[in-house]
Amino acid sequence: MVQAAVSKTRSAQEFVDAFARFWRAPSVGGLEGLLVEEIVLRQPLTRTIRGLEASQREFVRIFAAIPDLHARVDRWGSTDDGVLIEFRLIGTLGGRPLEWPAVDHFVLKDGMALERTTYYDASRLLVAFVTRPKCWPRVMRSGLLNPWR
Repeated sequence: MVQAAVSKTRSAQEFVDAFARFWRAPSVGGLEGLLVEEIVLRQPLTRTIRGLEASQREFVRIFAAIPDLHARVDRWGSTDDGVLIEFRLIGTLGGRPLEWPAVDHFVLKDGMALERTTYYDASRLLVAFVTRPKCWPRVMRSGLLNPWR
């Protein structure tokens, strides 16, 4: 990966530190310190999300489905347009622990995320959902599985 100056206001290291702090004890309000108003989020299992408010609504649904969701950064590297962050998402689904690795590619603008593309093996989540019927009511109430949202 190419080392590059990412921002005058926040370095790549500072962004990754803020990302790690957010995921240690995530909150919807904490997104404002990471994402620009016009953020674009791409990830498996859902449509592209545009804008900070839509991002916050999506995270409300995620945290409603997996209330104890948090993450641990494994490593990261600078790119010519931002950072790649390898991390593990950790939580409880249907009364049983769930953990899966992911990689986020962030395009940064003035030290904030302008775009984020997440990569992970979605089959792990789908298998966990299908094999843990105890989680079905919570996940359904969260709205995560509503294709019309």
